[in-house]
Amino acid sequence: MSEKLQKVLARAGHGSRREMEAWIAAGRVSVDGEIAGLGDRVEADAKIRIDGRAVSLKSADDIVCRVLAYHKPEGEICSRKDPEGRTTVFERLPKVRDARWVAVGRLDINTSGLLLFTCDGELANRLMHPSNEVEREYAVRTFGEVPEAAVQRLRTGVTLEDGHAQFDSIKAAGGEGINQWWHVTLREGRNREVRRLWESQEVQVSRLIRVRYGQVELPKTLPRGGWIELPIDQVNYLRQLAGLDPETRSLLGSDKHSVARSKVKSAKIRRAVRKHKVGTNHGKPTRQRD
Repeated sequence: MSEKLQKVLARAGHGSRREMEAWIAAGRVSVDGEIAGLGDRVEADAKIRIDGRAVSLKSADDIVCRVLAYHKPEGEICSRKDPEGRTTVFERLPKVRDARWVAVGRLDINTSGLLLFTCDGELANRLMHPSNEVEREYAVRTFGEVPEAAVQRLRTGVTLEDGHAQFDSIKAAGGEGINQWWHVTLREGRNREVRRLWESQEVQVSRLIRVRYGQVELPKTLPRGGWIELPIDQVNYLRQLAGLDPETRSLLGSDKHSVARSKVKSAKIRRAVRKHKVGTNHGKPTRQRD
């Protein structure tokens, strides 16, 4: 049975469906020797090339859906490559065979915290679709006094340049002096929405950390720059949100071999964190450009 080309490529881990559509539109994909077009459908035995390189196709039964939780540090960008040479979130991730990691959404360069990656482009595409309003929770540190009237306006909604916006919840979470912590939630994924909401009340955000995506929380023991692979129950929670069938297999397990693999992965995480720490100058952190 034929399937849409961009869906097949996304499922095989070559990128999100949106990325694949852009590649097809740019003429980078060919099917059986002919340049592909948007809307093309392919059979299981189609010969597909991306930029002239043959790609292997996988059926849904051949793919194990994997998801990583990554603790993004400030100063990293969510693009695969940066012309300015800044560190990207993809540099620290483990290698994946015959696929690549796709980020589920983005965090801006000055925001840290939970960022999810999957090798299933269809899962990423569905989770990022505007109709899939997954609740996100952020810890926000503000600088200066925040009037109660401003907090109420953020609850009831304000007008931003791209329309009405509001926090679903906003709670004070302590702080010292003029630095105050808050926990806020919202279900939209508009660009810099959390910061822009605070800025609409002339409140300065000095730190912003995403601590939860749906029911998936940022592990308290996960260091900045570290990643952990989610167990099958959390993977299937995300697949359920996306309207996909549950995964029945996992590369994680409870046997002794899995324990050994876990130790190897922990060592990889520590090496990745050390390898890609913010650049230093005689042991002192250097400033990163925005």
